[in-house]
Amino acid sequence: MVGACLEDVSVMTRRELIQLLLALGITSPKAFAQAMDRPEALYNLPPFGNVTLLFNTDLHAQLRPHYFMEPANLLAAKPLEGKPGYLTGEAFLRYYGIRRGSLEAYTFASVDFVALAQRFGPLGGGAYIGALIKQQKAQAGEKRTLVLDGGDTWTNSGISLLTKGQVVVDWMNRVGFDHMVFHWEYTLGRTRVEELVKQLQARVISFNIVDDLFGDPIYEPYAIHEIEGRTLGIIGSTFPYVKVSHPEDFSEGLSFGIRENELQKYVDELRGKGVDAVVMLSHNGVPLDLALAQRIKGLDLILTGHTHDFTPAPIRVGSTWLVAGGSSGKAVVRVDLEVKKGGIAGIRARTLPVASHLIKPDPGLEAFIREAYAPHLNYLDQVLGTTETLLYKRDSTYSTLDELAGRAIQAAYPEVEVAFSPGTRWGTAILPGQAITMDNILAYTGFTYPEVYVFRLKGERLLAVLEDVAANTFNPDPFYQQGGDMSRVFGLSYDLAVNASTGQRIRNVAVRGRRLDPNREYTLASFGGRLQRSGTLVEKYTPRPIYDLIAEYLKEVKTVNIPPRPSMRVLDQRYVLPG
Repeated sequence: MVGACLEDVSVMTRRELIQLLLALGITSPKAFAQAMDRPEALYNLPPFGNVTLLFNTDLHAQLRPHYFMEPANLLAAKPLEGKPGYLTGEAFLRYYGIRRGSLEAYTFASVDFVALAQRFGPLGGGAYIGALIKQQKAQAGEKRTLVLDGGDTWTNSGISLLTKGQVVVDWMNRVGFDHMVFHWEYTLGRTRVEELVKQLQARVISFNIVDDLFGDPIYEPYAIHEIEGRTLGIIGSTFPYVKVSHPEDFSEGLSFGIRENELQKYVDELRGKGVDAVVMLSHNGVPLDLALAQRIKGLDLILTGHTHDFTPAPIRVGSTWLVAGGSSGKAVVRVDLEVKKGGIAGIRARTLPVASHLIKPDPGLEAFIREAYAPHLNYLDQVLGTTETLLYKRDSTYSTLDELAGRAIQAAYPEVEVAFSPGTRWGTAILPGQAITMDNILAYTGFTYPEVYVFRLKGERLLAVLEDVAANTFNPDPFYQQGGDMSRVFGLSYDLAVNASTGQRIRNVAVRGRRLDPNREYTLASFGGRLQRSGTLVEKYTPRPIYDLIAEYLKEVKTVNIPPRPSMRVLDQRYVLPG
């Protein structure tokens, strides 16, 4: 059952409420009558177990309600295809038994996205997430509840960029988080991260952030909590490939990694101290954590972020449970545990959508966020243009927001033949007919390293770059996947064979309609990565932030119409266009 802390019924008409309840799947006469009398009961969960964990992850600093469409495609190598971490669209709904057209379907899948977005409205927002967390904590019992954050929380929005993550840390303190782990936080720079950690009331735990020189953990590897007469050990695991995903100077002096042997050591250490259950708060992502669950002994539960997956029902691997928390503030996960001596006797996990037009926002958080945005409204809320088509980010290989970026780069630098966009999972969605604001664009381009570089690269090296990215994205072994989706390209077309061997996945490459010449030097542009290091910079161009280029382009054209037309073709798997 989807749950919610619903706003007073007087906010919506009786007819609107009936339509909503039908969409939620509430059709029995008794349940319907109860919901009509007390709509807040929709999110009331009966008591279960003796420990409650409230889990939020991959917020990416989106403190305002917004739209975010789940991927229409999650391409994967054959051994992973159709498994959690690679389920999307209709397949996701079938796997978890979710009714098409419901609030859950809107939250967890891309099917009928625009129609459902118009029905249910934007999701998330700091005042609504906080309200739901506080309501669930009070309902479960404050003394038995821990609030956990899975990382990717402080960065990648306009308000985060403008305050260097400060507003998000202040929000976390007001909500009352207990622990967190990291990933994109390090793109603020190590010095800034450590400044914010001193202000953060939650305790950072991470066994795999270590000193580069001596290998000593920078943070406590785990925390032990006594709850209802039972002890719970929580190990923190930060994203293992921070240095691969981002410029190295952001995390200077630090090392990360999967560190499987050390993880097993800390699990054993906690067991040796007599804890009843061991939980890992992880930013590894579903595929890697499912693989680790098969190899690490003594781990009872993994709460995982990074890959932005939802798991409406918990997954069991041997004696280990796994629950994923999604992204973008779209839901809060409540996990109730029956902890006994030596392990978990029972589990109930509910993924609760943060439907902003239903949940009554927390007044204090609402006022705090309003005040935080106030000095920046002229910049963030400026209207840049309008879109006639859906603009979205998340997909394995292509998005219309990335095509918008490509068009903007081409307009600014006409000599650029190929524009690359990074395959980040975070972003937003802008509905047809919706105004495009600077805040929308920063929700998609909120990098601390947003500069667009123009450079030259030989054709053979260009092909090698595409193959390298494909080898990472579509590796059949999760231990060798180092984060993100396939890089997007504008001005270049290719065929993709997901299941081909390394070096053979990218085929029939053409630039501006002409077959790639391995010996020719091409003019490229890229942002949000390190691709420019592979070529020779065109020095006449001063690097400029991608969000400035997009803003200038939108102000010039005023209206955009970008139907999804990928420049790549998938040879060995079904590829679906949104809608």
